[in-house]
Amino acid sequence: MQLLPVDKPELINLVAHWLSEEKNYRWLDFGSGTQGLTAAAVAIMAQRPNQYLRVFTTDDDVTPIGIVGLTNIKRDFKTGTAWIVLGDKQYATKGYALRAGSKLLTNAFTEVGLNSVDVWAVACNYSSLRVINRLNFRPIGIQRQTHIIDGTVYDRHWFDLLAPEHKELEHA
Repeated sequence: MQLLPVDKPELINLVAHWLSEEKNYRWLDFGSGTQGLTAAAVAIMAQRPNQYLRVFTTDDDVTPIGIVGLTNIKRDFKTGTAWIVLGDKQYATKGYALRAGSKLLTNAFTEVGLNSVDVWAVACNYSSLRVINRLNFRPIGIQRQTHIIDGTVYDRHWFDLLAPEHKELEHA
């Protein structure tokens, strides 16, 4: 598995495709109620210093199957918010999102220089909550009634992880 920068038009378009699919964006919030993103928005996002985007690949080749990101990077405070989208659902339950998240955290703490990473998941997104738990995040609170999917209001569960608490997972 590799994490590759989102720096080529074909990767930007692929990520935008994934993030424009309702099955993916329903779990996300890119600010001001924005969920699905266009290619132009992904291209801008990939160039901003408060964002860190990487596609992740299979073990066998460099075919991208998902994206991991850090948003709201605050370099002065050494914090950021992590997120993961498995774009190609044929790889679900094979541990790719978990390992990609682990590699993202390693990069967040070593390459980006963060001390703390937070993450949230919608209360009914059990697969994301399992990944968050396996990555050793600690619960820090619940943001009540802040996410709407198909007209139903859900809570968001928030977690954080400090650099010394992270150990990269080799296998899922």
